Amino acid sequence: GAPLPDASRDLTISAALLTSLPGALRIRQSVFSSTGGLHAAGLFEADGTFLLAREDVGRHNATDKAVGAILRSRRECPPILLVSGRLGFEIAQKAALAGVTIVAAVSAPTSLAVDLAEETGLTLVGFLRGERFNVYTHPERIAR
Repeated sequence: GAPLPDASRDLTISAALLTSLPGALRIRQSVFSSTGGLHAAGLFEADGTFLLAREDVGRHNATDKAVGAILRSRRECPPILLVSGRLGFEIAQKAALAGVTIVAAVSAPTSLAVDLAEETGLTLVGFLRGERFNVYTHPERIAR
């Protein structure tokens, strides 16, 4: 089968780090701030260090561009992916295949994404806004 998230990756992040990520992504969304119409996907290290972001009209394309840029650079995929819209099955699947451990979205995950995350060991976070968020799967990775 395909590589899945390293569920053994001993990763715990604080709630404060998690809630800081949307702002860190937003300040790097040059096109979004001028048009308001693009989705973004950002990759972060476990300590919150921003690695890269990509934008696209489509959420899935933004994710493809971000993960693809990492894979082309021959680096290991960082453990945290943040997406600006809804978190669908395809985004969760791409994250799992790339080796991401925590996937967060500012909006809702789909039920299929939650099911996949549960099966593959992904921590799925939705409605990440301000100081609030919902953890749908594998909550032990988020220290409250």
